[in-house]
Amino acid sequence: MNWSIDILNGLAYGGLLFVIASGLNMTIGMMHRVNLAHGALFLVGGYLALDIADRTGNYLIGLLAGVVGAFVIGLVLERFLLQRVADSDVAQILLTVGAGLLIQDQIRARYTANPLTPPTPPGLDGSSNIGGAMFPTLKLATLALAIVLAIAMTMVLKKTKLGALVRASVDDNSMARSVGVRVPWLYMWVFGAGGALAGFAGVWGGSYLSLEPELGWEILLLGLVVIVIGGLDSIGGAFLAAMIIGLLTQFGRLYFPSFASFFVYGIAVFVLLVRPNGLLGRVVTREA
Repeated sequence: MNWSIDILNGLAYGGLLFVIASGLNMTIGMMHRVNLAHGALFLVGGYLALDIADRTGNYLIGLLAGVVGAFVIGLVLERFLLQRVADSDVAQILLTVGAGLLIQDQIRARYTANPLTPPTPPGLDGSSNIGGAMFPTLKLATLALAIVLAIAMTMVLKKTKLGALVRASVDDNSMARSVGVRVPWLYMWVFGAGGALAGFAGVWGGSYLSLEPELGWEILLLGLVVIVIGGLDSIGGAFLAAMIIGLLTQFGRLYFPSFASFFVYGIAVFVLLVRPNGLLGRVVTREA
């Protein structure tokens, strides 16, 4: 039974990693827009939700505030910064790193550097009986959420008009413009949606990890590892990578605690050496 609980812990952590990486998968993986402010948007969602939930006593209002706040910041970043340097990855890196630093400094000034824990989603306190063993309900819900989110993102991308427009705009920007697609507006709204996912991850993941201003860079790094291992353009690959990393991290902490980080970044190096495009990635030709 201990092995079963350990596996569940690893899969739950993998689910959290996928939720964290989902917004990054949308912006970098699908749109090829560099977004190194992802961790800062995670913090915006978590801290804003905590603040509003404390003021109103309502978790759902806090959740909505966190998601909307990160969404709006994502819109602003894309519309007024990234669209101006769309042909320069270096400029996008500098701008989003700068934005991330600015956001995190403002969060530190407003909330201090002390760890804070947002409230647990309603109904997910306590534990559930799994084969005679008790397991935190929040962790089970996190794994279920990751599965639902992966399916929903795949369906939107592959089965809807919006998904077709996004794929067409990324694969052949000029052709999409020539047939009337408003590519800048499409990119703005999709990037905003990626920011909203980052904010949602901050609300949900904050109750799992606790929040502190420096957490943003760790979140960014974990998200990047997930999408690089899985493949930049693959939602399924990101989900698979998150589960693998979650399991390796769990068993690494149990049996090789001194080398726990090695299991995460070591597999990233190995995958990049063997499959540079990631586990389920494909070669994508990018048009400047």
